[in-house]
Amino acid sequence: MKKQHVWLIVFGVFLIGANLRLPITMMPPLLKALSASGILPSSLAGLVTSIPLAMFAVMSPMIGKLGAKFGAGRVLTFAALALVLGAGLRLVPNVWGLLIGTALAGLGITGGNVLLPALIKSEFPRRIAIMTTMYTTAMGLVASVGTGTSGVLAKHIGATSTMAVFGAVSVVALVVWLGVLPQLKGHPHADTPQMATIRLTQVPLAWLIALFFGLQSVLYYSLLTWLPAIWQHAGFDAVTAGTLATLFQLFGLPLNMLTPALAERRHGLMTVVVIAAGGFVIGLVGVLMAPVVFWLQAVMAIIMGAGSGAAFSLCIVFFQKKTKSAQGTASLSGMAQSGGYILAAVGPVSFAWLAQVIAWSGVVGVCLGLSLLMGMIGAIIAKHAAIAA
Repeated sequence: MKKQHVWLIVFGVFLIGANLRLPITMMPPLLKALSASGILPSSLAGLVTSIPLAMFAVMSPMIGKLGAKFGAGRVLTFAALALVLGAGLRLVPNVWGLLIGTALAGLGITGGNVLLPALIKSEFPRRIAIMTTMYTTAMGLVASVGTGTSGVLAKHIGATSTMAVFGAVSVVALVVWLGVLPQLKGHPHADTPQMATIRLTQVPLAWLIALFFGLQSVLYYSLLTWLPAIWQHAGFDAVTAGTLATLFQLFGLPLNMLTPALAERRHGLMTVVVIAAGGFVIGLVGVLMAPVVFWLQAVMAIIMGAGSGAAFSLCIVFFQKKTKSAQGTASLSGMAQSGGYILAAVGPVSFAWLAQVIAWSGVVGVCLGLSLLMGMIGAIIAKHAAIAA
């Protein structure tokens, strides 16, 4: 493969990764403006975040099967197209355009979530760690930029124009990916005879990986939703609680970057399992036990954020290391993400109900138990041999 073609593929992977959270994270700061303009009734605002999660849960297995059958590169092209169509429909000034566009964006994100790990394994078998680091870092960094700047942009150019600005990222990704597609190795059927003999739903390790993904998903999305309320209940004002929650989100990025490389070392998988579970456990114990002092709680937020970043990247590493082919990676990724995002969608709602029954301290205790369970399951996965798929 020519050097310029390699860099084109790398750039394409970066751009697909950049779109895997941005269409979701840019929306919360825009909801008030969209509601005030009459485009989105406040009663339907929650759908802007719940629709993508539902798409992840429903479509992940199908995307995995399509990727295994036709090749990750081809299916990612349609995912990139769905992102562009979704961004375009969101600009239609009515609620149906916004919601249907959000569903299409969710479909496009699902394609990237499921198939990028498989494509990296196929195209960069000797550079899996660095390529995985690149796309997960792009995903988290661009998502944070979207959250941090969309509200400011909306004040100057309006919510619709802001969505158009960020939607342009998906257009660039599609244009570049159309150039990438002919450069891919493209052996979508190479492992079909082997894959036909393997049903992942009959493999206990596949279910353990799916459960690990689900636990880290429900912890991340539930804590992201409710940590501000927990800190406010402890005595901080809304601004301070929001600052602590931002620290939790931002400090997942360093571990997103480091995890794939750490996992390549001897005992690396087990080390990352300890970092992921330990980060959640130490941070949650600190939220419960540490004094209500900003710098102490900031440390707890950073530690929890590091744990969440390690846990998410570890899932991607499990998809790649615990299967023997790109097709197996795609299928396992689809299976695990389907169940995981069902838990992610249910978690925040369930925790709100739990808070009324057992108070926020009880919710933190439940999260602590889930973190310990995630760590035990991760340790079993780390020691287990790869699936013959």
